[in-house]
Parts: sequence; structure tokens; C-alpha cells
Amino acid sequence: MLHICIPVYNEAPTVGVLLWRIRSVFQEFSREYQVTVYDDASTDATAETLAPYARVLPLTVLRGERRVGYASALDALLRNAARKTRYPRRDAAVVMQADFTDQPEHLPELVKRFEGGADVVVAEQAREHGRTAPPPVRQLRRVAPWVLRPFVSVPGVRDPLGAFRLYRVSVLRDLVKEAGDAPLVSADGWGANVELLLRASRAARRVETVELAPRYDLRARESRVRPWNDALGLYRFGRTARSRVPAAPLTAGAQT
Repeated sequence: MLHICIPVYNEAPTVGVLLWRIRSVFQEFSREYQVTVYDDASTDATAETLAPYARVLPLTVLRGERRVGYASALDALLRNAARKTRYPRRDAAVVMQADFTDQPEHLPELVKRFEGGADVVVAEQAREHGRTAPPPVRQLRRVAPWVLRPFVSVPGVRDPLGAFRLYRVSVLRDLVKEAGDAPLVSADGWGANVELLLRASRAARRVETVELAPRYDLRARESRVRPWNDALGLYRFGRTARSRVPAAPLTAGAQT
């Protein structure tokens, strides 16, 4: 089973089409899958947009009564996948965005590497593709390596910032067991992606990366990135990362 986990906040213009594109992918790339959307108390028509898709797709919608933010939405989605799976070594969870940045047509690339033995598969953005990103995203991507590099690194991973990743469910179960009632991730924004990768890479036997091109030209809204505020948040996260993330070593090197 492939659990596709999508955190959503006010994505009514894109989330329905995204779900239909996911369905189209798995009509050609036959795998058993389940989509779970966490609607983070959206104030637009996201809930109404999702409702008819739940009747025709393997879709579960989790909805918060108040907005909790990206990290908490991610926590709820991954815990849900870890709880629902019957075969944690055979099943995987993929996190992707709802705004068309992450392309459903790239899902087979992640799954093929998982089926080849990877416990974590990281989609990395090629440097040349960053030129098409909105200005706030380009600015943050230029600054982020400088504020994170002194504190945070994952062997073999050049780009730890993106959300589009696959995790073997047995790795997620290890993280849930380790965290107990505490959140799986507590950093904000892109820091949550970095923190989750740090934790997962320490529980994984094998980490692989794949270079995939995000799309920024299909978004129906402006970027929510605030470069300097988010860079400051990444810096604060980086300084405390070693104390937040257990220091258990990787048992196998990352691969590209």
C-alpha cells in the first residue's frame, strides 16, 4: 500500500485536479494506494472541493477544527499512515504538496527506488530548476544552505528542504515509537522537512535521492514563503537540531 499524504490549507483551486491526476497516474502505474488529505481548517472552499472526490477515490480527509500549521498536519498524516498499515516493511508513505509544485507524474520514480530497497527517497530540486521559482522561494533557497550547513547535514543528500519524499512505513513506526506523545517534528515551515529527514535518515538503512523538477508555473496562488522570517526560523532550528534529533548513526550510507 502506498499512502499519499497531502497537507492542505486553502488549496481549493488545485487540490481536486491534483487528486484526479494522482488517479490517472495509478491507472497506468498499477499499485494499491490510499490518499489522505489533512485539511488544516481551510477557510476557502477546500472542504467542498474534496467532498465529491471522497466518493470516487480511495480518499480519507482529516480535518482540524482550528489551524495547527504545517508541522502538526504532517505529524497527523504520518501517524495515520503508520497506524493504518498492515505491512510496515512493504508499505510506504509519500508526502507531497497540494499546489502543483510536486508532480503526481513523478510518483513512479519514488516508488521504483523504494521497491529497489530504499527506506527513504528524497526528491531533490536541480539547481537550474530553481530559476523558475517565485522570487521568495529563490531567495530562501539561496540563504538556507548558509544558515543550515554549520548545523545540519544528511550524508548523500544535497537538498534537504523539499517536502516531496517517500518513507517506508516501518521507519515511520520507529519514529512514532521513539517520539511517544511528543510531535514527530516541531520545527516550522521548511524546517519541518529538514527535521523529519534528519530523524528518518537515522532510522533508515538506506536513503536515496532522485532529481525531480518541481513546477511553480501551475500554482493558483502566491508563494507563502517569507524569505527572511523563514531563514531566521531555519537558523534557529539548525542551532537546536542536534538536541532535537537523536544521534543514532545511519547503518547504511545515502545513495544517489
